[in-house]
Amino acid sequence: MRNKLINEYRVFLSYPHNMRVLLITNLIYSLVLPIIELFIGAYIMRNSQEAKLVVIFQLALYTGIPITFAINGFLLRKIKIAWLYAFGMLLSGVSMTAMMMLSELNITGIAVAGLIMGISYGFFWANRDYLALETTNDQNRNYYYGLETFFYTLTSVIVPYFVGVFIGATKENHWFEGNINTAYQIITAVVFILTIISSIYVHKGKFINPKQEKFIFFRFHRLWNKMIGLSILKGLAQGYIVTAPAMLIMKLVGDEHVLGTVQAIGAIMSALMLYVLGRISKPQHRIYIFSIGLIIFALGSFINAGLYSSMGVIMFMLCLVVARPLLDVAYFPIQLKVIDLVAEFENRNEFAYFLHHEFGLYIGRLLGCGMFIAMTYFITEDFALKYALLIIACIQLFSIFVAKNIIKNSKKL
Repeated sequence: MRNKLINEYRVFLSYPHNMRVLLITNLIYSLVLPIIELFIGAYIMRNSQEAKLVVIFQLALYTGIPITFAINGFLLRKIKIAWLYAFGMLLSGVSMTAMMMLSELNITGIAVAGLIMGISYGFFWANRDYLALETTNDQNRNYYYGLETFFYTLTSVIVPYFVGVFIGATKENHWFEGNINTAYQIITAVVFILTIISSIYVHKGKFINPKQEKFIFFRFHRLWNKMIGLSILKGLAQGYIVTAPAMLIMKLVGDEHVLGTVQAIGAIMSALMLYVLGRISKPQHRIYIFSIGLIIFALGSFINAGLYSSMGVIMFMLCLVVARPLLDVAYFPIQLKVIDLVAEFENRNEFAYFLHHEFGLYIGRLLGCGMFIAMTYFITEDFALKYALLIIACIQLFSIFVAKNIIKNSKKL
């Protein structure tokens, strides 16, 4: 076992320095993301009991991302990319602090905190995506995303479990006079520390900014337009999938302790599977990985709608823990391959495609969140929690055919 771990470490060291720095930076920051994605939703639900406020937070967040992508493109002409990347990570802690300082959770306060988090995500993802493109190639991207997703999957087990235990123990043992919000404030402080560490480490890389060229376009090659169609389908699920677990568990299962424990079940096996996939899979295997992820997601959504109980939520979470990283480990290399091809064909700045792609995701996210809000207002919240996921999962299955067509046409360009 020891020899195998040493061999894997040597494999890691065989890759370019900048690629390794980016992976380690993302590993540190991956300890923050589960807190943002799961426990902010749980915090809002605990203090307001209104699922629509969770969705409003997400809508504000998603609105901030594409706007920041555009701002980031202009700032890259003056500021080093590593500084903007670091700023995005630090800003996530600011957003959580703004949330904790609200005396009352209302639509305005939630929207402002969500917008700040969206700006944070915008700086983080805009620069992370570009650096991933620049530090990898089509042959090593399966390894890169396999290892990165391995990190994210493991932290999605470890972090929610320990944070959930800490919050649960605060209530049970009457720490801080039983004030759970104090526990959330301590967690926010830890987030700040982790973002500072990751922000410092990213400067170990020797990253080069994109060329200072025009990056806003409105007409693109037809292959890229198909990629935008795929991004809209991806965004459709993202618009709801980030907040759905917290809302379902707080409503049907229990408290934050359960939220953390449920996330832990099955995720370690999933992480190991993803690492192996990243090591041994080739570019031609991406469509199969992508399809399996979508089918597992649809299965979990069907179970949740059919049972709509604590057991249904647990089964859905298990499917999600496996499906979500499978989709990411296949989707991102497909996206970067298309950018490689189309940017060269159209002789454009690669950042232009990341910006346009983000607006495609935003359209999908708006549709996903809008569907949930419409169901909540015009039918019932329970109906929305029960069927929105199932409808989205069924629509998502069309992504298989779109992705297959993109891969086929990429070979012709």
